[in-house]
Amino acid sequence: MRGPHNIWRLIRTLATLERSGAAGVVLEAMEAPRAVRVAARVMGWPFAWLGLKGDPALPPVTRAITALGPAYIKFGQILSTRPDIVGDELADQLKVLQDKLPPFPTAIAQATIAEEIGAPVETLFSEFSEPVAAASIAQVHRARRADTGEDVAVKVLRPGIERAFRKDIDAFYFAARWIEILAPFSRRLRPVDVIAHFEGVVLGELDLRLECASAAEFAANTERDEGLVVPRPVWPLSGRRVLTIGWAEGIGLNEVAAIEAAGIDRVALGHRVLTLFLRHALRDGFFHADMHQGNLKVAADGSLIAYDFGIMGRIDEYTRRVYAEILMGFIRKDYRRVAEVHFEAGYVPADRDIDEFARALRAVGEPIFGMEASRISMARLLAYLFEVTERFGMETRTELILLQRTMVVVEGVARSLDPHLNMWQVAGPVVEDYIRSHVGPMAVMRDLAQTLRVLARFGPKLPALTEAALIRAGNPDVSARPAPGRGWFWPAIGGLALFVLGLALGELL
Repeated sequence: MRGPHNIWRLIRTLATLERSGAAGVVLEAMEAPRAVRVAARVMGWPFAWLGLKGDPALPPVTRAITALGPAYIKFGQILSTRPDIVGDELADQLKVLQDKLPPFPTAIAQATIAEEIGAPVETLFSEFSEPVAAASIAQVHRARRADTGEDVAVKVLRPGIERAFRKDIDAFYFAARWIEILAPFSRRLRPVDVIAHFEGVVLGELDLRLECASAAEFAANTERDEGLVVPRPVWPLSGRRVLTIGWAEGIGLNEVAAIEAAGIDRVALGHRVLTLFLRHALRDGFFHADMHQGNLKVAADGSLIAYDFGIMGRIDEYTRRVYAEILMGFIRKDYRRVAEVHFEAGYVPADRDIDEFARALRAVGEPIFGMEASRISMARLLAYLFEVTERFGMETRTELILLQRTMVVVEGVARSLDPHLNMWQVAGPVVEDYIRSHVGPMAVMRDLAQTLRVLARFGPKLPALTEAALIRAGNPDVSARPAPGRGWFWPAIGGLALFVLGLALGELL
């Protein structure tokens, strides 16, 4: 489908932004240079009549995004958490995208449930409400199970949502490929790989069986975390297009006035949002990657309630250590170490000057530490970070996209609760705790123990493999393969010794 017909889609996107007045509002809010704003208006004006009209009752940007469809709504949800980038007024307008979009008829939702679960709604639930929340991909109904009387939330995918997303992603691929062709300097940002990553995330979100599995895993990982409530999924009442999960009563994090009226400590809540995210990312390597205010509530006792597990992030142990060392370097203002970690991990090409990179990082970090948090312009900071990545030839790391995006969203949510929050100060204890337990001598010993366990499993094969390699090295023309069963005694003893050593180290650590 990625053909020239996508040109029409992209033109219509730009035309919709111009027709609704959204283009000018966004460029103004993000402090784009005047020349860019003038050029955008001049190029967009002739095509404005081709744009989608949208709902005239909505503000310009919200009107354009909702008219363009679900993929654009996802992007708008991210912007809604960053008033420091788009301004307070625009961020407040975009919050409607989080869970207050127009719902589809309840009768369609009930028909979807009956088809997916194999029984009518009246049999499954004794009560079933009208939609209580509606977002870009699905809407939620409150219900009561007929068999247990438990209150649950039933999430149902929007009709035709899969096709709508595929059309948008198809156009994004088309645009990304032409960007790479027409602007070769953009290839280091790997736009096609970024769209591929986005596609994988979205397609996973469109199968609610995967969300059910993510909810169960996340609940198991966090069951001992104080101040966090994770509802449990109900497997018998869930399927590809339907998810049933325990109901959790609370105030949405986008209702700041209601949180204050309930006497809940906003500062403590903001800190909890940030520290829990960091703990899950570093400790578990599995984190909630869609933590905007529409997916978070606060209970009467101040506990954070998380739900909507369609987008989850996963990072391996090595990446976690790299990420922790980078954060720790910024917290300690050790910019040389931050630079070294970037080079060691291959994030910066080896032919670049490490001292110059450290100096550029200092220019990023020092203003953050020297300025009151509410006065930091995140838009300008991100613009400078982009300049740094371009100057030092840093490529986009697709394995870090979700982590970085979530970090931006989480900090925005936390600062909406506590405008004076300083991310580095709040992150310090969490990162230090991870560094103490996962970076250093004890971590080396644990890695060694795990390596020995792996070697122990293959111990019986190692001598034969070594002998074959030595024979090939001495006589490349001979293909040596030891007879089956030959020399079994010493390989077995070696494997057993490695296995026992691995177990002993594991017990000690």
